[in-house]
Amino acid sequence: MLLNNQTYVTEFILQGFSDSVPLRILLFGTFFSLYTTALTGNILIIVLVICSATLHTPMYFFLVNLSLLDIMGTTSVLPKALENLVSEKKTISYSGCMAQVYFLIWSVSGELLLLTAMAYDRYVAICHPLHYSTMMSKKICVLLAVGVWGICGFNTSVHTGLMIRLSFCGPNIINQFFCEIPNVLLLSCTSTYINSIMTILADVFFSFLNFLLIMVSYCFIISNILKIRTREGKKRAFSTCSSHLIVVTMYYCTVFYAYVSPISRYSPESGKLVAVIYTAVSPTLNPLIYTLRNKDVKEALRKVPVFNK
Repeated sequence: MLLNNQTYVTEFILQGFSDSVPLRILLFGTFFSLYTTALTGNILIIVLVICSATLHTPMYFFLVNLSLLDIMGTTSVLPKALENLVSEKKTISYSGCMAQVYFLIWSVSGELLLLTAMAYDRYVAICHPLHYSTMMSKKICVLLAVGVWGICGFNTSVHTGLMIRLSFCGPNIINQFFCEIPNVLLLSCTSTYINSIMTILADVFFSFLNFLLIMVSYCFIISNILKIRTREGKKRAFSTCSSHLIVVTMYYCTVFYAYVSPISRYSPESGKLVAVIYTAVSPTLNPLIYTLRNKDVKEALRKVPVFNK
């Protein structure tokens, strides 16, 4: 059946994980727990920041944006994965696959840019504390956030548009539990040269360049922390950026493997485990990392009636 003038495949088969019933039950319970925890944690952060005046600062403003991106990313993948774990027909429509690619690229690229903006915020807070209110004014924070969402929206539109122009004549089996660029490109029966070039350019900008900027920021941050004379002062300064550093390390390790590795060397089998981390585990842990280590958020939680009972 012809979907459009370029595509013959109307649906893809998501091979996903083993057909073993006990394993599928275990995975369903794990994914369901991760998804509900991720949604609850990220929605809670958004509500807390909006409702608590003490959290109306640049760091928490960016944290709200991070939570929105986490919700977008995990929701684009896990509901369909949960459906396929209880269904014998593990398929996704062509349009559904393209939608997953669209929102997942937006989420991943958005988090990479946002983590850079958050690193800049920590750099200003520690290296230029007297000018913090000016350098991280409300206007600048909004411009940074709009830039992140706008650039990533344009990027994902380009990549998805280039994906749609490809022909998929068969096979249509994706050895993964969702659609992402590397494994979908492997199924194309037409040239993916332009897609590969654009993917490399995106990797350079979103991954390498932003990782470099974050590392430069932390070089300045660590240098300034070491200049602090008191041990307590050093500990307090480092605690303000430790959560961000943990998230950066975890996220970049998985994204580098999934998207920066050459398509010809991409391994779907090992990619599944990595994919679970950045689509399910990371969105679940991010709220916990930022709240469990943060006194301001704990104080805001205490003011919520539900947590006072």
